Parts: sequence; C-alpha cells; structure tokens
Amino acid sequence: MTGIIKQLFSATGPLALSLEGYTPRQPQIDMAVAVNDALKSCTQLVVEAGTGTGKTFAYLAPALKSKGKTIISTGSKALQEQLYHRDLPQLVKALNASKKTALLKGRANYLCTYRLNQHVAHVPTDDPDVMHQLAMVAKFASETHSGDLADCIGIEEDAKVLPYVNSTADNCLGKECPDFQSCYIRKARLNAAEADVVVINHHLFFADMAVKDSGFAELMPTADAYIFDEAHQLSEIASDYFGESISTKKLVDLINDLRAIYRAEIPDMLQLGKSLNKLETSVADLRLQFGVDGSRGDWREKLSDKLICAALHRVISDLDFVYQVLKLCLERSDKIEHPFERTLAFKGQLERVFDTAQTGFSYWYETTRRYLTVNITPLNVSAKFAQMMKDTGAGFVFTSATLSVDNKLDHFNASLGITPAKSMMVDSPFDYPNQALLCLPRYLPESHAENMPHAIIKLTLELIKSAKGRCFVLFTSYRMMHLVAEGLTTQMDYPVYMQGQMSKRIILEKFTRHGNAVLLGTASFWEGVDVRGSTLSCVIIDKLPFAAPDDPLLQAKMQDCQMQGKDPFAHIQLPQAVIALKQGVGRLIRDNKDKGVLVICDNRLVTRQYGQVFLKSLPPMRRTRSLEDANTFLKHIN
Repeated sequence: MTGIIKQLFSATGPLALSLEGYTPRQPQIDMAVAVNDALKSCTQLVVEAGTGTGKTFAYLAPALKSKGKTIISTGSKALQEQLYHRDLPQLVKALNASKKTALLKGRANYLCTYRLNQHVAHVPTDDPDVMHQLAMVAKFASETHSGDLADCIGIEEDAKVLPYVNSTADNCLGKECPDFQSCYIRKARLNAAEADVVVINHHLFFADMAVKDSGFAELMPTADAYIFDEAHQLSEIASDYFGESISTKKLVDLINDLRAIYRAEIPDMLQLGKSLNKLETSVADLRLQFGVDGSRGDWREKLSDKLICAALHRVISDLDFVYQVLKLCLERSDKIEHPFERTLAFKGQLERVFDTAQTGFSYWYETTRRYLTVNITPLNVSAKFAQMMKDTGAGFVFTSATLSVDNKLDHFNASLGITPAKSMMVDSPFDYPNQALLCLPRYLPESHAENMPHAIIKLTLELIKSAKGRCFVLFTSYRMMHLVAEGLTTQMDYPVYMQGQMSKRIILEKFTRHGNAVLLGTASFWEGVDVRGSTLSCVIIDKLPFAAPDDPLLQAKMQDCQMQGKDPFAHIQLPQAVIALKQGVGRLIRDNKDKGVLVICDNRLVTRQYGQVFLKSLPPMRRTRSLEDANTFLKHIN
C-alpha cells in the first residue's frame, strides 16, 4: 500500500496528470505514507506540516483510498467549505475514487423551516434589519436543497435574523416537528451516515462527544479513522465542551420563543405575558450588575457580591413563576410542552451556578454588551480525550502548521493525552531565507509604554509607504488596534480596513480586490486567512501574543500547574504564545512565489531569554534590526 500511495504523488501519478501545476514534494509524500499507515493500523499520528507542504492532499488521498469510514475535522468553517467544495472534488476526480463524501455542520448553520414560517407569520420584532433579512431567508428557502445558511447571499455569520431561522438543541422539536421529514439537519445527518468521508469541524466533534456522554443519540456516525486539521485548536475547544456554560442569551431565546407561542396560540393567557415581561426585566437587571462594558473574571469572587446574588435569586424566582404559569397552559397548546421542559432544565442550571466547590474546574464569567455567561471549565482534558480515543479503537491523525514549541511536540501531545505511534515535523518547501525578511526594529519603547501606539503608527506609515499598502497589521488587543487606526487613517493614501467594520469575509474580499490596501485585525485574523501573491507583502505584529494575565481560565490553569510543582510560565503561557505567534507569521508567505517582510514590534524577542524560544520556532527567515533594510526589501517586491 505504501507503494500505491507514493505512486499517487509521483511525477507520473494521477495527481500530476490531472492537477495543473502539480509537482511531487518529498515532505508531502512522507506525510501521506505516515497518514496511510496510521489509518491502516488504527494508531495515533501527529504531524506538524509547514505552510506549503500540501498537507490537505497528504491526508485526503489516503482517506479516499482506505477501506473504512473517515471523519475529517477542521478548526474553521472556511477550511471546512474549502475542503468539501474544492479539495475533495478535485481529488475524487483525479483518483477516480468511488467514495461517497458528505459535509456536516452544527445545527445552527441550517435553516429551520418550522421556525422561519412561525416568524414570517408573526414577525418577532420591528427591527427593519431582521424584517429585511427574514424576507431574504424566505426567498432562499424556496430555492435551497441543502438548507445551509452559508449559501444564503447577504446573510453573514453574525446576521441578526439567524436566531429566528435556525434551531438550537433547546428549541428543536425533533420528531414532534411538523417539518421533521423535510428537516435539513436530519437530511445532512442521514447523508453523513451513508458517506465514506465526512467533513465536519472541531466544535461539532466535541458537541457530539458531549451528547454521547449524556446518553442521547449521537449527532454524527462513528468512524474507523479521524483526521484533525488545524489541530492546535483542539485542547481549547475540548475544554469548552467538557465543561458547562449557563448563558442568559439562552434564557432570552426561551422568553422570545414562549412569547411567540403566547401571541399566536393563547393570547388570552395574560398572566403568561406578564410573567415573561417580569422575567425579561430581571434578566436585564442581572446583566446590569456587571457594568456596561463586556468583561470576564472569577465567578467565585462575584458570588460574594450580595447585589449580584440577590439579582440572580430574582431571576430564579421569576423563572419559577413562569414555570408555574406554563403548568396551567399545558392543556391549552401542545406547543407549550417543549419550552416547559426547557424552563425546568434552566431552573436547575441556574441553581447550579451557586455550587463552586468542585476541584479541577475553573469557575469564570463573561459578559457581552447584552448577555452574561457563567462557565464551569475543566482545567485538564487530556485524560478524557485519551479515554475517548481508546474507546473508539479508531486511527487518529492530528496535523497543523503550528503544533511544535522549540522544535518539540511535547506540549501538544500532553494537552490531549496523545501517545502517538509516530510523530513527524515536515518542513515547508518555501525558500524562507530568500522569500522573507524578519525585522525586529531597534529603538522601540517597551511593549506596555504609553508612547508605544505612537511608535507603531510612525513605523507602520513608513512600511506602508514602502509596500504601497499591501499590509496586515495584527494586534493582541482591540484597544491598541483602535488607537493605531485613528493615527493611520488621517495620514494615509491607501484604504484602511479594520476588523469589526463589516464581516471578516467581506473585509478580506475588499482587501484582496483593492490590491493596495491595509488591514488591521486582532485574534481572528491571526489564523485561517490565505492571501497569496503581492497583495500582502508585509505583516506587522504589535507585540508577542501572551494571553491577558487577568484571564480567569488562564489564572486557574496556572495555579493548577503550580500546585503540581511546575513552572506555569514555561508550561502554559509561553507555549500558547509561541503557537499564536507562529499562526500570525504564517499569514505572510502562502506560496513559493510570495515575498514579504515580517515586522515584530516587541523588544522582548531580543532582551528576554525566552525570546530565543520564539525565534527558534519561526521559519528560517533572514533577520535584521534595521527598518531601512525592511523598507528596501519591500520596495523591490513587484
């Protein structure tokens, strides 16, 4: 079989014959052989594959050639779409494979026709945006085969209408739904059950594990092999799903659903309308106890605040009142039964937020402008994840461009309890010493100094001028991004696009289409963004991406690490920051013809001992401390 895999990727193989511009790459062949071995022997494989290795084909080809069923999980919807709509069809055609493929997303991505019709008949709000978007979704509903809302033009990921036209595990009626037979989620799951290769994402994988744990039917079929791309995200996502989150957003959704039933089915039940209004007010009052702006912190500390406890008890009391009224309504409408059960479940969850005695968990809260979420998150998921792998008896492949720290994979393996039969680090085929320059500018203030924003504006203006736009400026905080944005826009001839002005997809499209623009972004632009060619010639990073020290989950993990006699900085903060930096750096060179300059505005790379760990983890670019050299390099990029 190894010979067959090598032949697929050879100069005379099917990929070379059917894919334009394909050339055999030894790193890609080595990875494909290792993936094939892991799938065949049902063992664990960990591969860090540098940008440009062609890792996608290196795992897809063995999956299409294997005898069993393979589930491929990605970290982002963008890669999930690319895999299913572009890469898989290309390979199926090239290899003349007879495997059936399927795309499966989380339920929030699919149209729920029952909820759409309910809200078209009784428009839930007088917000003109929602009304306009409802009309767009209704038109889409008459044309779609998949029900995938990503295909609905004009409806972005953060569209206001989405909660009204998709379902959640809480409000889905299941088999009792009048539209059950034509349900898009049901159809997608049936397709996945019949397919040989299923493309999912990490969130869905862990949501499925959580559901199986609670004894309910699974969301997706079991498989003979699991391949995780963008695997560096797994540990954090696993923590979210192995814990519990109690959000007032879900409570507000429940109030809205009950109000829709009240207005349409039992408008004479005035007590229900009043009890819902009362609960809505107490939920809003609870949120106001946390100040106006979004924040996060230690939940145990907040429970010692008498005002917050009183506000929380009011919500529980008002929810109990809604529950008592709903009992009286059960005979009046068959649609009450499901939200009645949700009300009871939510009461139990709210009472649970007072119990913070369990060890091995972090109890923390987060507020957005409208909602409060209380999280109970496990500090270590490795034992649970290792047990899950053992129970399935399947083969597991983990890959990403950024898994190693200081040229070792120990941090990644330990975070998930992986004991790989084989680990490998496959170098990028790019010629980094000639294609890229790393500049660590001299004479910059310390990263937290007051004059730092001014220094970054000055330096960025100079680089933008040399690069003729064509820059990404990546920040570790919104505050710094806004300060620099203010300084740049008044002094610039090139358009500046900033994260938050519009959806990520539209910003990237505008940036790429213009060809000489500047893009300012925080965390979500550090990874999963692929801009090739001279449209992006310079990436400027404001400082090393250490997680905020006041992050409650990080603090709990560090305390736990200290109790085990380890150094929290070396075991937690540093590895996380190194992997985040590698992701940001990976935006620059995406192709063997790309050229570019990376500028990191943080003296600590030179002044602190740990700076060497960061530098050793980056691609082998030529280095300079001179901004003049960087400008000269940029001026010579066509």
